[in-house]
Amino acid sequence: MAAADVHKVIIYGGRGALGSKCVQYFRSKQWWVACIDINANEEASANVTVQTTDSFNEQASQVTADVGELLGEKKVDAILCVAGGWAGGSAKAKVMYKNADLMWKQSVWTSTISSHLATKYLKEGGLLTLAGAKASLGPTPGMIGYGMAKAAVHQLCQSLGGPNSGLPAGAAAIAILPVTLDTPMNRKSMPDADVGSWTPLEYIAELFYKWATGEERPASGSLVQLVTTDGKTEETAI
Repeated sequence: MAAADVHKVIIYGGRGALGSKCVQYFRSKQWWVACIDINANEEASANVTVQTTDSFNEQASQVTADVGELLGEKKVDAILCVAGGWAGGSAKAKVMYKNADLMWKQSVWTSTISSHLATKYLKEGGLLTLAGAKASLGPTPGMIGYGMAKAAVHQLCQSLGGPNSGLPAGAAAIAILPVTLDTPMNRKSMPDADVGSWTPLEYIAELFYKWATGEERPASGSLVQLVTTDGKTEETAI
């Protein structure tokens, strides 16, 4: 395959559990993979290291500049934002401010930066994925910050699917809305849970690859619920 024909993907959060699985999967398909994260992923083709700061503008500007230096005039086939995390707490919780701030940084900052990067570096007909949550389709009183942040990601995705959003022609923005992912951290923190209802990371990596290659891709702006029952995952676009 000639260098000009190599498919390229940016994975924001490429050092986390889901991100690492996506890096491995796309590299196995001979794609060039750039990882954006606080720490580098040695399996990626290239890395952009995020500098931690309490200023969104500073972080967004740093990441955007570093991606621009990495890519130059090149475009990518897909940008997968799989950064995020979970923190609980009601409105009364002492940690509400801290956790809401963390959730905003992990989910909304990363999704916003990924969306702007897509307007600059995504090919026409390319794919942008964002990480939502099925729980945020309704009230989340026991995890206020998480619920707000993921709901904001849903709104962002739907806006990107609308006219004049700034995305390249034919590009699609799609958010996945899982319930629980089958990660090592979740298995450690919930040892007695029914893992048959958790969505495997490999399934999501394969799904992203299908969408990135144009196979069974939902309409831009879709929120795709991922519900796993007895080890079988079903996708429902809303």
